[in-house]
Amino acid sequence: MARNQKRKPDPASLEPSQRQLRAGELVRHALTDIFMREEFRDPELNGVNVTIGEVRTSPDLKHAHVFCSPLGETDPDAQDQLAKALNRASAFIRGHLGKRIDMKFTPQLHFIADHSYDEASYMDAIFNRPEVKRDLD
Repeated sequence: MARNQKRKPDPASLEPSQRQLRAGELVRHALTDIFMREEFRDPELNGVNVTIGEVRTSPDLKHAHVFCSPLGETDPDAQDQLAKALNRASAFIRGHLGKRIDMKFTPQLHFIADHSYDEASYMDAIFNRPEVKRDLD
């Protein structure tokens, strides 16, 4: 048997580690605080309440994917515009993030529009239809 034979990755190893999950929550809480307290020069970000659904960090904790959406907004275009605006301001946000968290590296931030709330409300609407409720009872 060859020693340098590549192995298939273990499915359990594809899940985030405890360290990644803790770092993601730390970054999420700090970002929420930044969005509540800081003023942005970008007119697309002024007065917008941002919801951070999840932060996924890379295994080396140098990159963070932030799933965000405007609070109460259901328009997918508005969610995509918010993600683009936040990506433009990511250097400014990262600077403030570095002051608020105690990590060896401040992760690079990559903002992604979070459409999971739209999918959940769509599923809720389907389950509340009379013909579906009748079948469920």
